[in-house]
Amino acid sequence: MLSILTSTTFIASAISFSVVLLLGTLGELITERSGHLNLGVEGMMLLGGAFGYYTAVQTSDIVFTVLAACIGSGIGALLYGILTVTLRVNQTVAGLALAMFGAGLANSIGSKVANTDTPEKIQKMFNYHPFELSNPSGRFLQYINEAFLSHDLYVYASILIAVVLAIFLFKTKEGLSIRITGENTAAADASGIKVTRIKYTYIILGGMLCGLGGLYLPLVQQRSWTDSITAGKGWLVVALVIFVRWHPLKAIIGAYVFGALSILGFSVQLNESLKSLPFFNQYIMDMFPFILTIIVLVISSAKKKAWGGPAEIGHAYFREER
Repeated sequence: MLSILTSTTFIASAISFSVVLLLGTLGELITERSGHLNLGVEGMMLLGGAFGYYTAVQTSDIVFTVLAACIGSGIGALLYGILTVTLRVNQTVAGLALAMFGAGLANSIGSKVANTDTPEKIQKMFNYHPFELSNPSGRFLQYINEAFLSHDLYVYASILIAVVLAIFLFKTKEGLSIRITGENTAAADASGIKVTRIKYTYIILGGMLCGLGGLYLPLVQQRSWTDSITAGKGWLVVALVIFVRWHPLKAIIGAYVFGALSILGFSVQLNESLKSLPFFNQYIMDMFPFILTIIVLVISSAKKKAWGGPAEIGHAYFREER
């Protein structure tokens, strides 16, 4: 079992699978930091994937593809923002509605390109591995090269976004405004922070990041569209945000852990000595990410003194009650 977990193939695959979760976590994280719980992550990821992949098939242009993914998921996030910020609808209900609406619309759009492959022009772009060593010398360098350096631009871009977001949140005035808004909206409003702008901006930006995560699945990983392609990853993201304590850098590690658990069952099935054992059944091991999700939520609720995240999450802000 240890040999599987430390193999270059497993590590490289886990990193690749973590991209969707990482971008989704960053998107939900920035939304919750502004004081809103958006349970529509699954819907936004599907919208980004469907809009982006449809555009990729029609145009073979990566710029238009990324823009379409951002627009599709951004529209979903905007609808959520209108409901929860302006109309003050219950955030949980609005998020669940967005998840269902997004899935339905995305599957409708995606079905139009279901039997097509990612255009060759875009495939070539993601077949390029910018940091891969051509002739690594020694076993250690070969291991590092195969496990960590043989990835496409999307992987490294997602890690860079996490680093930039961490600096932005904790080292800039705007980042401080976001955190204050999420902790005490009334105090932020009284201090002159435009809380409505903050909420709308980062709800939409968070949705766009979720959409970029969803785009990775059909465009790069599977290179085709299938209905509900995210397969529940959006729900894992909601728990993953709690798991990483609303911190972008911790999200990199958390996404890798959940990504590794997602492919563990398949990897074990390729090992003849393990797949015959009952506990190492692929279907049982496929439940591990969701079991860990439950454990994370139980532990988080049991820790009375632990920080439970931004205090304004789930609360509608009425300026008249300030």
